[in-house]
Amino acid sequence: MDTHARTLLVIITEAALESRLVTDSQRLGVHGYTVHDVRGGSQLSTREALWEADRSIELKLICTREVAEAVARHVMDTYSAHYSLTLYLAGVEVLRPEKF
Repeated sequence: MDTHARTLLVIITEAALESRLVTDSQRLGVHGYTVHDVRGGSQLSTREALWEADRSIELKLICTREVAEAVARHVMDTYSAHYSLTLYLAGVEVLRPEKF
């Protein structure tokens, strides 16, 4: 099967950022995205999504490495001082590379 290398950028953050992150990502070259509502916690806090301001999302972006790094850099520079953020990158192999 013919696959093509791309990068998966996953951003886990507060739901209040969803529309801004989607707009920023598309402006920086991402062609599509997937969003999930999620719950979780850390040593510092727990986000149980029991009320609107406590909701978290997982935003998944598959794109070229350059675009993924540009989005990650922008998100960290713009939002990390005021919002809870977890970001990670992973290499993925895709079919239909024109979509990404």
